[in-house]
Amino acid sequence: MSSVSAAPRSLPASVRIGEGRGGLTVVRVVGRAGSAEIYLHGAHVTDFTPAGGRPVLFLSDLSRFEATAAIRGGVPICFPWFGANALDPAAPSHGFARLIEWELVDAHESDDDVVLTFSLTDTPATRTSAWPHRFEARYTVTVGARLTLALRVTNRETDALSYEEALHTYLRVSDVRGTTVSGLQGTAFLNQLTALTEPAENNPLGFGTETDRLYLGSRGSATVADPDGRTVTIESDASDSTVVWNPWADKAARMSDFGDDEWPGMVCVETANVRRDQVRLDAGQSHTTTVVFAVSA
Repeated sequence: MSSVSAAPRSLPASVRIGEGRGGLTVVRVVGRAGSAEIYLHGAHVTDFTPAGGRPVLFLSDLSRFEATAAIRGGVPICFPWFGANALDPAAPSHGFARLIEWELVDAHESDDDVVLTFSLTDTPATRTSAWPHRFEARYTVTVGARLTLALRVTNRETDALSYEEALHTYLRVSDVRGTTVSGLQGTAFLNQLTALTEPAENNPLGFGTETDRLYLGSRGSATVADPDGRTVTIESDASDSTVVWNPWADKAARMSDFGDDEWPGMVCVETANVRRDQVRLDAGQSHTTTVVFAVSA
């Protein structure tokens, strides 16, 4: 079980630290404009709900809340690589950041928002991993009427390093078969199911089968339109890649931490820097990737 003692010296009344599912430590936020839950395991945002609204994030009912497993749903942090590691096939998929307990180093209120900062630095275990670099990561989660996530990575090496990252957001939808994603028109994409690059499309993306697309060189905003009338606008900064994913029925049935009938209720639209868009930092340099989720009914 995780300790619940790791926390700043004082917390605002809107923030509480306690024991969550599986005995993992969870930070619960109940602010004037929105609420959220963030597990220290992976600094993983598992819930965001604007005040008076509905939950924005999808979380699988079968998600494993274990210290050795990633949480299925919410916003996993993929870092410092995305997908399988090219140099070490045995390394954990999507990197080690979502499998490590982060430290909550600051929590304060700013007008109607609640701002939390989590920290992760290299350890002997990470320095013997497939990515053995010295680094500092700061993850700022701002909970209000909107959800803002900012991942800042600093190179603590004396030489340059490169890394991949993704804020692997699972959005809740009423039915993905009627959902569309706009804002990616005009950008060619890699179909990761076929390993083929396909030409840009002129219309918003709809869903009728398993989807796993990587849009490289994509910048700006995307909008997820739910058939129930709700839209989620995703504004990204310093992100050059976007991933869109839904497993559909067959793959969902093969996933042990994902319910067979859950796939219609989610879609991933991920703010990322991967493949040729990966981040390169010289010694002492930092890079911050930010995404803002704004919801309208």
